[in-house]
Amino acid sequence: MPRLFSMLSRWPLAVLHPIGSLLGWLAYLLSPSYRKRLKAHTQAVGMGVWRRWSAVAHAGKMVGELPRLWGRPREQALGKTVQWANAQAVSQALAEGRGLLLLTPHLGCFEITAQAYAEHFGSLKPITALYRPAKQAWLAEMMRESRNRPGMNTSPATLSGVRQMLRALKKGETVGLLPDQVPPEGMGVWTHFFGRPAYTMTMAAKLVAQTGCAVVLLRGERLGPVARLQKGCDYIVHATRVAPDVEQILAAGDAAQSAAAVNRLMEDLIMQAPEQYLWGYNRYKQPRSEILTSASSSSEART
Repeated sequence: MPRLFSMLSRWPLAVLHPIGSLLGWLAYLLSPSYRKRLKAHTQAVGMGVWRRWSAVAHAGKMVGELPRLWGRPREQALGKTVQWANAQAVSQALAEGRGLLLLTPHLGCFEITAQAYAEHFGSLKPITALYRPAKQAWLAEMMRESRNRPGMNTSPATLSGVRQMLRALKKGETVGLLPDQVPPEGMGVWTHFFGRPAYTMTMAAKLVAQTGCAVVLLRGERLGPVARLQKGCDYIVHATRVAPDVEQILAAGDAAQSAAAVNRLMEDLIMQAPEQYLWGYNRYKQPRSEILTSASSSSEART
């Protein structure tokens, strides 16, 4: 499998995206539970059948582009393949010198946002991105290697990883989170997401409350073949500074209010390109019973 992944990493998106789209449709047709969940979630937000089918294809394209994104050599720059929209939202937040929290939902090419930040801003302030290691050893190693690039570090979803993020923010650096995933039990609160109760992480608000960092939303728009030719790039990273009143809600530290505020931010961002969101994700499931733990209690003592 690693050899196949390496081979696919050299293929162009013009080939990988159609292959991914086919994989997305196969998953949709072969899995009744996935099909039922995706249909229910898209209908709940008013998406018609054509946009739902587009979401099926985009979910597959996300898988298809991963070899290229993860297998890109460290010395190979993204360059003109990625353009920024409103990059000044990031530069202005960094200029404040109080740390920066980037929030990105599972929307579009969310993998590209951290890589694009690292290339564009990492020499000024590196980014530490939270991730959950894969269960397969080869895939976990590939994820780790692909996400440790110049200007970019990774932080595992453990207590020691959270401390790593806190230290980064307190040094005025940047941290990236995907706040629309279901956290372990005890690490979130129940609040509404698109009108339904969803267990929502409180980590974003805790980071803001403990460090006073700024908050910016990122969205990695995946372009189709026609748009790629017109714009001369594969992706556009859209940056939006969170309003001061919302930052104040997060900084106040109230778990319920801050989680609700984060969900509203994610909803607004997702509806900018709803066909590129992972609607098949089981967002409303019960949280798993495990808790976020560090490798050992001794590592806690050393922090």
